[in-house]
Amino acid sequence: MLKYVIKRIINLIPVLIVLTLLVFLLMYLTPGDPALLKLASQGANITDELLQMEREAMGLNDPFFVRYFDWVFGILHGDFGTSYIDGNPILPKLMTALGYTIKLAAASTIVSVVVAIPIGVFTAVKKDSIPDNIIRIFTFIGNAMPNFLISLLLMYLFCIKVNLFPVISKGDFKGLILPAAALAIPMASKFARQTRADVLAQLDEEYVIGMHARGVKERVILYRNVLHNALGSIVTVISLQIRTLLGGSVVIETIFRWPGVGSLIIDSINGRDYPTVQGVVLILATIQVLINLLTDISYCIIDKRIELE
Repeated sequence: MLKYVIKRIINLIPVLIVLTLLVFLLMYLTPGDPALLKLASQGANITDELLQMEREAMGLNDPFFVRYFDWVFGILHGDFGTSYIDGNPILPKLMTALGYTIKLAAASTIVSVVVAIPIGVFTAVKKDSIPDNIIRIFTFIGNAMPNFLISLLLMYLFCIKVNLFPVISKGDFKGLILPAAALAIPMASKFARQTRADVLAQLDEEYVIGMHARGVKERVILYRNVLHNALGSIVTVISLQIRTLLGGSVVIETIFRWPGVGSLIIDSINGRDYPTVQGVVLILATIQVLINLLTDISYCIIDKRIELE
């Protein structure tokens, strides 16, 4: 396992190099003069001389690869540059926002898994029964509804009608509940449907019939064997959803003003704070790559039959 992990990490190095190049190139090709944008955001009296001085200070007159390697060298030393909006270092506020996003993603994922897996197993065992049909209807609706619509409905019910939660989140536990619920509802619906399908597929296998014939208890069969064998595809869905959460919770964070990377990147785009946008995109893309690695490792832990190559 250790050799496999080391080999995968080594293989990630060229991927991360290409990733940094693409992110930097994306910002390099973005229209607008960064020096002009920075001076304008600071309210300076812009003259040609001041503009040229600022361009020189920012290294904008250097060739592309000189600027790229300076940026990468700074990242390797923990320097993501400074914000055009407030002139402060990007890394501290990026780490703060990332912490809030991870907290939101973790809360919604944990709730989804805890709720969805038992429901999925139950509906598989009670296939085509009345409870199964009712739950399938609700999971279909939950899976079909977009996050922004769920957010607006939750906000209308619990913030305006009931006045139980704040409309604008302050980053505390009370402000976490509704954004996490808005993300958890479609996730739990998808997890439940996937779990049901995988458990049904396992229940038709011959080993289940054999265990029933030997008098093994139903609960042992379901949770120690059937669910374990179905975990591979369930982990895949969970991994995909986590990656979607980290990069796609922009709408939820914007609606509830949750102070995560979604809100940070929207504010940075509106303020044309390109270095901050560049840092956020790089961090999120790197996390996606690492999640792929952790998912592959989890497959090997869950199913010992998978060979490490």
